[in-house]
Amino acid sequence: MIKKILIFTIVTLFISCAEEKKEKANSLNVPFEKFELDNGLQVVLHTDKSDPVVAVELMVHVGSAREIKGRTGFAHLFEHLLFLESENLGKGGLDKMSARIGGSGANGSTSRDRTNYLQTVPNDALEKMIWAEADKLGWFINTVTEPVLAKEKQVVKNEKRQSVDNRPYGFNQQIIDRNLYPKDHPYNWQVIGSLEDLQNATLQDVKTFFKRWYVPNNATLVLSGDFDTTKAKEWVHKYFDEIPKGEKITPLVKRPGTVSKSKSLYYEDNFARLPMLTIAWPTVELYHKDSYALDILTEYLSQGKKAPLNKVLVDDLKLTSSTSMWNWSSELAGQVQLGIRGFNKVNLNDINEGVNTAFRNFEREGISDEDLKRIKAGLETNFYTSLSSVIGKGSNLASYNTYAGDPGLINKEISLTLNVTKEDVMRVYNTYIKGQNFIATSFVPKGMTNLALKNSEEAIIKEEEIIIGAEEKFDPKIAAKYTKTPSKIDRSKEPPYGKTPSLSVPNVWKNELNNGVKVYGIKNSEVPLVRFNLVIDGGQLLEKLDKLGVANLTALLMNRGTKNKTVAELEESIQKLGASIRVSSSKEDITISGTTLAKNYDKTIALVEEILLEPRWDTTEFELIKKSVIGNLRQQEANPTTITRNIYNELIYGKNNIRSKNTLGTISSVEKITLNDLKLFYANYISPSVTNMHIVGDINKEEALTPLNNLTTKWTSKEVTIPVFKTPKAPNKPTIYFYDVPKAKQSVISFGAPALAETDKDYYPATVMNYILGGGGFASQLTQELREGKGYTYGIFSQFSGTKAIGPFTIFSRVRTNVTLESAQLIKKIITEYPTSFSKKDLGTTKSFLIKSNARRFETMRAKLNMLENISTYNLNDDYVKDREKIVNEMTVDKIQELAKKYINPNKMIWLFVGDAETQLDRLNELGFGKPILLNNTKEKIKL
Repeated sequence: MIKKILIFTIVTLFISCAEEKKEKANSLNVPFEKFELDNGLQVVLHTDKSDPVVAVELMVHVGSAREIKGRTGFAHLFEHLLFLESENLGKGGLDKMSARIGGSGANGSTSRDRTNYLQTVPNDALEKMIWAEADKLGWFINTVTEPVLAKEKQVVKNEKRQSVDNRPYGFNQQIIDRNLYPKDHPYNWQVIGSLEDLQNATLQDVKTFFKRWYVPNNATLVLSGDFDTTKAKEWVHKYFDEIPKGEKITPLVKRPGTVSKSKSLYYEDNFARLPMLTIAWPTVELYHKDSYALDILTEYLSQGKKAPLNKVLVDDLKLTSSTSMWNWSSELAGQVQLGIRGFNKVNLNDINEGVNTAFRNFEREGISDEDLKRIKAGLETNFYTSLSSVIGKGSNLASYNTYAGDPGLINKEISLTLNVTKEDVMRVYNTYIKGQNFIATSFVPKGMTNLALKNSEEAIIKEEEIIIGAEEKFDPKIAAKYTKTPSKIDRSKEPPYGKTPSLSVPNVWKNELNNGVKVYGIKNSEVPLVRFNLVIDGGQLLEKLDKLGVANLTALLMNRGTKNKTVAELEESIQKLGASIRVSSSKEDITISGTTLAKNYDKTIALVEEILLEPRWDTTEFELIKKSVIGNLRQQEANPTTITRNIYNELIYGKNNIRSKNTLGTISSVEKITLNDLKLFYANYISPSVTNMHIVGDINKEEALTPLNNLTTKWTSKEVTIPVFKTPKAPNKPTIYFYDVPKAKQSVISFGAPALAETDKDYYPATVMNYILGGGGFASQLTQELREGKGYTYGIFSQFSGTKAIGPFTIFSRVRTNVTLESAQLIKKIITEYPTSFSKKDLGTTKSFLIKSNARRFETMRAKLNMLENISTYNLNDDYVKDREKIVNEMTVDKIQELAKKYINPNKMIWLFVGDAETQLDRLNELGFGKPILLNNTKEKIKL
């Protein structure tokens, strides 16, 4: 949703009053410099000296809209291919280099209209990154061979299975778009393409696509961060100048979607347990003047207690727990979508009637001046939050230059939002929504077509058939043979590092309030914001097994009003400050977190105090959130990833251990919980004695502490004893468990065993050991073998997940169904050999990444907040990162091998598979760990 992203990321100076902003918006100034090379490459430079890092982004003006019918998914396929290899970087390409230089992990994304490649690196690696980005455009395409293409097709197809085919409501957007846009419209198909089109792509197709679109005159390079602009310009010219200009590229014509007659479609979803209604209307493209009013309209209609849709559907009719409506403006066209997931067995015709009622109410009442200001105030804080990283600033400059030809629009577009009037909001409603034709989809559980909108026709989706050995064979180790592309300079040598940036650990201040609350803070003045959280230890650990879900319900209800404020009044008070406050629960704590403008910090803390000390305990809201949680639990029953997590936790911790339980509880336990249970939990366990507060932002210690005086006097401390639940030891032998999800297109796997607590002296050394195994992304053996070597998965990782208690070591992935056994066999081989295969080269890569990445460790406010949480939770030194640097520097191959032998043993693991038992269960006998244990009988519904 490019438009939304842009709007939330485009200012550098904040002016509090909307009227003042209208007058002064033109004075906003994000400094940048733009120049163009002779070959057409446009370059934008933005300096930010706050941290010794640079974000590098290459944005190419090609997305799925540049594809043709029958060859969809090419733009996204290229996003993958360009990370693999180039003539001068060699195998592993930018991914491999990223690990060595301490980068954030080279990443990319594809939309309808563009593909971008981006990462943040320590500034001593800037020349290396410019060299590498140039290699993508000028010295890449020869490295794409038949085996490389065959493998990457499988990776992309796995991504589609994971994000679309094997998840609830995954086909919804595909059905909407192919009906909202004509067949010859470039938004008719999905960015990821179809499995059939991807499979049919030939090597010549790929080369032709690259040579047409991946040319300097269709790209923007943005450097954002701490660097010398003179040197940067020299390097850009040195590495990019000789890349030849491509054919002239004609801009695509703006073309809205067309719906000549409203159309309703239904789909029986194999993974859905709750019915969902989506309605879509064609609207306007990016930067159209009406798009800004549509942004505000959709937020007003659906967000918050006062929203017309929520008043009717949530409060009055009680058909759902929430509604969602958004404006999606892309380069060529736009669409507004409304999505509502009903409670169990709710008829979507009733939801549709409720939508119409809400719209009529809005037509009669409109939007007030106060609500308009409130929504704009909420956008203001989002502006600054997005500017807390150099990659965020760089991405927006790249987008404005790509779509508008002018990065300077970053200083102008905000005024178009701030100048929206009440009349504009009503006008766009009447123009694009009221009485206009639409596309509606009804996604319903299998066998429940009676819940779909009346007169709906069935949407036909061609689903993949599970066939063992269906994919083509390839050998990715075959080296590409080609004549190297000539160059005026020697590109075979990677450029040297610049001056090594020094690690700067933020200064931490500390205080303890009289009632026992410990406060930790860091002053951060890059943007006029404050982020904070109040962490109250306990969470689900304080629940009883017959009342699972009490902590979560308590946290949710604390969000719903206070003694003196209704839900709507509380929301309005928060939003007027341009703030956000949220109470949430986890396994080990309840947290009140928030973000606010620094100047409104005192008023925001006053609201936090009210939420914390004066809950409303509203019975109507209590029943609503119970229904919402039960709905979520019901949907989780059919989500393979959630099923895997729930079962794996029970296998690791044991059924009678609270750590094995879903933090939401179970359907039966939530149904039994009363409002009095929540009040007792609050009275007994919400105490200053187990609370830490963390504050990062544009205020000093005194300014941060002064508003907390009331918390000291009004919040009385009580003793809270948090139970200790012993984690079982690793099993003595391996056991295979299988949970059947019929016709699953992927198998979700979790392999592991109880291992370490984060407080254990071996914990951080073990995470260092795991970097090359599965913790290092594309630097890890698991990724290189299963994704890059075989194309079995879109992603795989391994990790230690201890807290103050012992947690498991886990290997997790979603693999193509028909290679479930082969994936497990390969993982077994890798972890069996890891203690002896780990090399000096692997150690060098590990050390290089973990040390060099420290330059960007504390760049964002979120990172600084996380640092404070680590210090308070685990009683670490303020400069604990330096202690960890010492561990890394002193690590040896022998120590790595010793840790691997101690904590990663395939013969003492739980091997859990969630997938299609009909085709995969019996095959797992070949894994050598005995006959698999089937955990469910799909002929009888089994509840977790």
